[in-house]
Amino acid sequence: MIFVAAISRFASALDGSFNGFISDREFMKIVKQDLKDGQHRNHTKKVEYFTTAFFHHPNELESEMREAKFKAVRILAVTGFAWLLPRFSEYWGKPELKARLLSILESVETEPSIIGISDHLLGIGRKEK
Repeated sequence: MIFVAAISRFASALDGSFNGFISDREFMKIVKQDLKDGQHRNHTKKVEYFTTAFFHHPNELESEMREAKFKAVRILAVTGFAWLLPRFSEYWGKPELKARLLSILESVETEPSIIGISDHLLGIGRKEK
């Protein structure tokens, strides 16, 4: 079995929009590159813009795992949309609301149309002997 962690190609665009970083032209250059080819290159000295990395489109992660001869590949949204919720701390702090949120997230963690909204992805696969 293999478990592969990845950052969504859309993470900077979403995080930057949520936190107001898109007001900075330099950050917008980073986002445009992320969306184009997944190459996240932070040439600024702003640590909140993250580091140099490669971000994945969910389909790319699946393709790379299949190219490496892994079978039964599944791509899951680790946090789903929860990381963008302005009231996340409130939901997480109340057991009933936390259970409801987790139920919703579990229901959509493999939904192809929204997997990329998760900041982190998890690829799972297995190799045949």
